[in-house]
Amino acid sequence: MKRLPILILAAVLLAGCSGSRYREISRDELRSKIAGAWLGQMVGNIYGLEYENKFVDEPGDGPFVFNKAMRKMAAVDGAFSDDDTDVEYLYLMMMEKYGVDPTYAQIREGWMYHIRDRVWLANRAALGLMHYGLTPPFTGDKRYNPHWFQIDPQLINEIWAYTAPGMPAYAAGISDWAARITSDSWATSPTVVYGAMYSEAFFEDDIPTLIDHAKAYLPKGDRFRGIIDECIALHKQYPDDWKAARKVMADELYYNEPDESRMIWNADLNGAMGILSLLYGDGDIEKTLTIGCGLGFDCDNQTATICGLLGVINGVDAVPTDRSMPFDHWTKPFNDRYINVTRYDMPDASIEDLIERTVALAEKVILARGGEKIEKDGQTWYRIDTKAAFRTPMEFCVGPDPRIVAGEPVDHDFACISNDMYKWTLVGGTLPEGLTFSGGRLTGTTSAVGDYDITLSLSDGKTTLEKTFHLVVRGRNLAPEAAEILALTRRTDVATLDSCWTTIPRSYRADSVEVIRDGILSGAGAAFYSLGEKSNAPKQDYFGYRWDNPVKTDMIAFHYGPLEEFGGWYSDFHAEYLDADGSWKALESEISPALPESDIVFIQPHNGEYLLRFPAVETTAVRIIGNDKVQEHWNKYTKDVTSFISVTELQVYEAN
Repeated sequence: MKRLPILILAAVLLAGCSGSRYREISRDELRSKIAGAWLGQMVGNIYGLEYENKFVDEPGDGPFVFNKAMRKMAAVDGAFSDDDTDVEYLYLMMMEKYGVDPTYAQIREGWMYHIRDRVWLANRAALGLMHYGLTPPFTGDKRYNPHWFQIDPQLINEIWAYTAPGMPAYAAGISDWAARITSDSWATSPTVVYGAMYSEAFFEDDIPTLIDHAKAYLPKGDRFRGIIDECIALHKQYPDDWKAARKVMADELYYNEPDESRMIWNADLNGAMGILSLLYGDGDIEKTLTIGCGLGFDCDNQTATICGLLGVINGVDAVPTDRSMPFDHWTKPFNDRYINVTRYDMPDASIEDLIERTVALAEKVILARGGEKIEKDGQTWYRIDTKAAFRTPMEFCVGPDPRIVAGEPVDHDFACISNDMYKWTLVGGTLPEGLTFSGGRLTGTTSAVGDYDITLSLSDGKTTLEKTFHLVVRGRNLAPEAAEILALTRRTDVATLDSCWTTIPRSYRADSVEVIRDGILSGAGAAFYSLGEKSNAPKQDYFGYRWDNPVKTDMIAFHYGPLEEFGGWYSDFHAEYLDADGSWKALESEISPALPESDIVFIQPHNGEYLLRFPAVETTAVRIIGNDKVQEHWNKYTKDVTSFISVTELQVYEAN
């Protein structure tokens, strides 16, 4: 989960490997390299998009044509936004609004306002968890985001590095911090490496040196660090045959990858393809673009990242004009137009203006991290502190509420990667009897069922923050004692499921509804899909329990499992109990957190718990029931598959 060694390493490693602590760069050269970053990314993204996910089993054979790119550029008369550049544009806006050290909470605000559709995998899961109420890094945590291992962070975070020229330790640290908005564990490693390379590329043009320095920001034993070494060895073994190198890495990271992370969008797999395209591209953007397309998998992301890196190394003049100005009437790269077709309320932009705004932010980062702005020979120059380190902003991160059940041990950590180095103090409220708080962690065992408010503080010795948290101590879970599980569908129709376009690994799922009371909330074998045989008909789904003798309850917890892009969640649901006459009666429940404002896919939370509280009832059966959602946007991939719910657990708590 938390991998602080990268941030610690970034503070100390390689700071002196390039010579003097301070380096200087003129504003003109800085601008040229930042322009190269933006335009190189646009070239790689726009032209690579034609071949996204097309070459999996075998590499692509050129020559490649780019008809789709030409049509789309002609339609907008400029460059168009895509997920390889639009989130970086969003981050530029966030840095302008909040400063060069925005918090996770501020990033969440920007995501929720500007990102409303056209987002997938780990990014989509993070957005849904933001709407559920979480802030990063919990939005990328593998316990809640089932796509934590996917490619997403390495394609949206380069801007943190090319606004940190010549500060690779700082760039590695902030890249790791930003990667955790969507991802966890080893999946952040390619983002760290690319961040370090982008930053050092302002002063280093030798690609093997860049790669060698950047990998050292990963801890020894890190998987991607070993993958980089393997890519380097393969390049030496097959210096003129990138397809041979690709086969070795595809076998290792795709065909022989464990089921949990065997996807064509795997972060390490695609990160390796990026390293190979960089090694075999010989520093030439056009050659790198061609090889990047041929390497396949989610290729436009690699081509965007690596072509942007080459733009930094060689400056804007190295970006091929036949790619940036393919039409006779364009006199500037991409007609100086960046047209937003993907994000809500983000204005179209002049590309030259984007570049100038990024240079202004780079200046702020340089000055904020010990650098200087100087004048030499009538020109503006910057003196950069190469030992600058990233320190995470102090803030309260918001994760799921503590799950406290009477009589069961509690071990809940309020801390996250942004605050566990600061001083924690309980400053208000009273803990339930039997629980203690220390260093951000709540531990102990209590039988004091009820509601409690506590106020915690964070301090760095200069500034102190306070936040109030609400604790709910639940009664005993009655689900294990039930005589029967109630469910419309008791076993997943595997044939139907296998015919669907799915993104959740098979290992996450169990085929029987019996898992909804095994106490396992996420991970391997935790989720049940109530997917029946194919049908066009939507359905009402329910999950509940029946007891041989009456029980008294006032609280139910429903836990979603990981969701597919086309379904797995309710449009609406409520709780019911069986009355003395054998009829189902609705319970007037308070649901916490509130259900999403819409049933569209983009704001649904994977692995989210909803707590339903109601006046105590005595009954022999309870259930939650609601209407399943089929996401029409993705229904074309499922070919009239029936609706379903993904659930990991249903808990029913005893009332006092």
